[in-house]
Amino acid sequence: MPTRPIRAFIALGSNLDDPAAQVSHAFSELNALPETSLAAHSSLYRSAPWGYSDQPDFVNAVAEIETRLEPRILLEMLLDIEHRRGRVREFLNAPRVLDLDLLLYDGLIHHEHGLTLPHPRMHERAFVLMPLTEIAPACAIPGHGTALECLAQCGGQAPERLPEIQPRSTPSAPLLQAAG
Repeated sequence: MPTRPIRAFIALGSNLDDPAAQVSHAFSELNALPETSLAAHSSLYRSAPWGYSDQPDFVNAVAEIETRLEPRILLEMLLDIEHRRGRVREFLNAPRVLDLDLLLYDGLIHHEHGLTLPHPRMHERAFVLMPLTEIAPACAIPGHGTALECLAQCGGQAPERLPEIQPRSTPSAPLLQAAG
């Protein structure tokens, strides 16, 4: 377990069962993870589906967390949240109640089965980069430049910021002590 809190970014998305509420509720679930606190989150954005177009638009956001969880454990907890919320993986890019992707973990470059950091396609997707640049414009994506530089290369993609929720920082709750 890291000795200091690690800064990580999570992409959130939904296009089923009141997507805006799904994403908004997921912010609280991220903040409730052990050894983790929600530092900030973006506004919500509406975007066209990616890969499989015969489905509703998505609502997307990005959360910044501080965590002492190792990347694999954090990913497993994100997948558990998805599962508890009803995520079913029928086929690639299928509609979903909730999608949580670990984007960045303290600048780590890492690849193992099921976990690649940084997220392998984040630098190509405005629906990830636009909310990320809202809360961390100078954030570096190892091997690709800053989030803002990557966003400039995503011509033709036009996520729409939803007006209901503005970006806000969440007061940092103290990180939970490890169960001993």
